[in-house]
Amino acid sequence: MSTNSHPVTGATRAPFDWLDEQAGLRADAGLVRTLRPRAADAGGLLDLASNDYLGLTRHPEVTEGAAAAARRWGGGATGSRLVTGSTELHAELERELADFCGFEAALVFSSGYAANLAAVTALAPHGSLIVSDAGNHASLIDGCRLARAATQVVPHSDPEAVRKTLDAHDGPAVMVSDSVFSVDGDAAPLVELADVCREFGAGLIVDDAHGLGVLGDGGRGAPHAAGLAGAADTVVTLTLSKSFGSQGGAVLGPAKVIDHLVNAARTFIFDTGLAPAAAGAALAALRLLRREPERAARARQVAAELHRRLTAEGLSAVRPDAAVVSVRAPAPESAVRWAAECRAAGLAVGCFRPPSVPDGISRLRLTARADLTDEQIADAVRVISRTAPR
Repeated sequence: MSTNSHPVTGATRAPFDWLDEQAGLRADAGLVRTLRPRAADAGGLLDLASNDYLGLTRHPEVTEGAAAAARRWGGGATGSRLVTGSTELHAELERELADFCGFEAALVFSSGYAANLAAVTALAPHGSLIVSDAGNHASLIDGCRLARAATQVVPHSDPEAVRKTLDAHDGPAVMVSDSVFSVDGDAAPLVELADVCREFGAGLIVDDAHGLGVLGDGGRGAPHAAGLAGAADTVVTLTLSKSFGSQGGAVLGPAKVIDHLVNAARTFIFDTGLAPAAAGAALAALRLLRREPERAARARQVAAELHRRLTAEGLSAVRPDAAVVSVRAPAPESAVRWAAECRAAGLAVGCFRPPSVPDGISRLRLTARADLTDEQIADAVRVISRTAPR
């Protein structure tokens, strides 16, 4: 029998014919994703779709930091961090990140996704329990799936549910949560979560991808603002691709945790190191934020103003805790149409819809930037309101 034959009928079939059915189902549901390469000059669009919260990705100091690093260290890391992929630049970035955010040590990864996979899988061995917030990012969810620990998903931002889950478990445990959730931009109750974890001797892993550069003193992040910086029972993951306008990720925490990740985290051991250009850009952005801490407050101010003006127009927008502003849409199809009409009018916005959103509610997702002017904010609100589904 042919290896491509059906085991019962003997009919020959191509191995990926099932993809056609899946593509049809996506099309019928209005959930087809497409790649749209952006122009180098943004094509005249006002950008409220990217995660460039501080407006640094094109800042001359940041781009020169990338270029200088590439000239000195080359176009790539050349290998894993444990072989040839660690440079003096990586070590410098790790020291300054840890110092800025208030932690003992840091470890840089090729992406924030890889950092989350590393932290969750390496800190949740067999026999332990992971308590995961229902609104967590996909990278944390995948970390839970890959870990050898058991996972219990609890209702969104519910410290009491975490308490009940930990109380029913006898053994090591970690609680995993975003600091700022990427869909609606709401902040986790980190102080309450930390209190519950300490009550039961559990560790706390916080993904601060959307908090770094926006929350905390001078943008030091949500854990810093919550008084958790440097805590022996707290580990923080973050990305360098949002507020720092670069690429990559990092894990921050006690030195013994970082040492453990170097020896046990598969996405560190077996992955090529972060490209020097990305490390150089992130380091330049970090130093610039130290000099200009007001950028963090401006990002929050822009988000609050977007929310105020959008709700004044009668739109259903979620009050932002950081720099993400979510505007509800009636259905997936209307959200896609709304985003397309905004784009045609010169405004780029994010469009979140099932299955990417766990609650099934479609949205326009706006990201505030510290470099947006009051006139640009007014223009954005005007376009969104004019094109809103009626």
